[in-house]
Amino acid sequence: MATAASRGVKDFVFEWEGKDRSGKIVRGEVRAGGENQVKATLRRQGVLPTKIKKRRMRSGKKIKPKDIALFTRQMATMMKAGVPLLQSFDIVGRGNSNPSVTKLLNDIRADVETGTSLNSAFRKYPMYFDSLYCNLVEAGEAAGILEALLDRLALYMEKTEAIKSKIRSALMYPISVIVVAFVVVTIIMIFVIPAFKEVFTSFGADLPAPTLFVMAVSEFFVEYWWLIFGVLGGGFYFFMQAWRRSERMQQVMDRALLKLPIFGELINKSAVARWTRTLSTMFAAGVPLVEALDSVGGASGNYVYAAATEKIQQEVSTGTSLTAAMGNANVFPSMVLQMTAIGEESGSIDHMLGKAADFYEQEVDEMVAGLSSLMEPIIIVFLGTLIGGIVVSMYLPIFKLGQVV
Repeated sequence: MATAASRGVKDFVFEWEGKDRSGKIVRGEVRAGGENQVKATLRRQGVLPTKIKKRRMRSGKKIKPKDIALFTRQMATMMKAGVPLLQSFDIVGRGNSNPSVTKLLNDIRADVETGTSLNSAFRKYPMYFDSLYCNLVEAGEAAGILEALLDRLALYMEKTEAIKSKIRSALMYPISVIVVAFVVVTIIMIFVIPAFKEVFTSFGADLPAPTLFVMAVSEFFVEYWWLIFGVLGGGFYFFMQAWRRSERMQQVMDRALLKLPIFGELINKSAVARWTRTLSTMFAAGVPLVEALDSVGGASGNYVYAAATEKIQQEVSTGTSLTAAMGNANVFPSMVLQMTAIGEESGSIDHMLGKAADFYEQEVDEMVAGLSSLMEPIIIVFLGTLIGGIVVSMYLPIFKLGQVV
């Protein structure tokens, strides 16, 4: 059954009035999923409720991975400072500006308060807490080092989100420029070129081929602009929906992205960094190798690495060493294989994989910085050629105006 949080149910605040143990009338408000939950909470606090009124709050923004990362960091900090778990939930929930996050934390707190383990409470919300997150929390609870593992989880999520952000910025920069260029060209074609056409019609002379071509394109834009925007907008929408919903489409696109010139290498290094960082975190938490590999493939964010991880898991479960299984997958750089081999020999796989993750995260940073510097002149040349070509085409008849006269 879908949880309330995952369905986006509106958050509620209950205003209450009651009597405490001394008979004094007290009032307040509490966030809860229902009136019965409010009554149970007040009774545990020694308050006999006489009046409970529900007030609906505005729904909050969507819960993003960075919200979960921030929550994890705050919880780790609170627990390291000795703040009890339930009180930590209260403090973090009240301090969050997103009502959706506050609702989610209150629901989890209510579960924990009734005796549910923290990892079980998290598992009710798989949209926000994946198996890796829940497994590490479970390991932390079992070993009595929950605050340490929450701190490690927070570091892992912060680094993962930082890499995702860098990849998005590297890919979105050229895409945004292309979109802006298309809008500018559309405006020129629909509003500017027709004005030139009226002027050229009065020349009474043959127009140069480039000018005729630009004018023909302009006529197409003026007459079929609705078709152009409809096809492009609809095509983009259905493509993104297919990419998001179709597993087959995701597999095709993940393979294609890794083969892109320049950007493919960036995505590849990003996947390796996330793969090694995830496995390092799982190892450090004491999760067995075969079980850890269940979470690692999906965390890489790419189907090629997810499929390779399944193959590695199968081989490792039959007694093959991790290094040999990774080598058989044919997707990992030799440096990662060498560091994994050293880790296996020295019994410090988590440390060596962490070093590999640090290296490839640094590589991603440098590649993004280099791409930003490289893309600027390429985009300037692209826009200059496009806009300049249109301008020159429209001014060619004016250059030949003297010959006509």
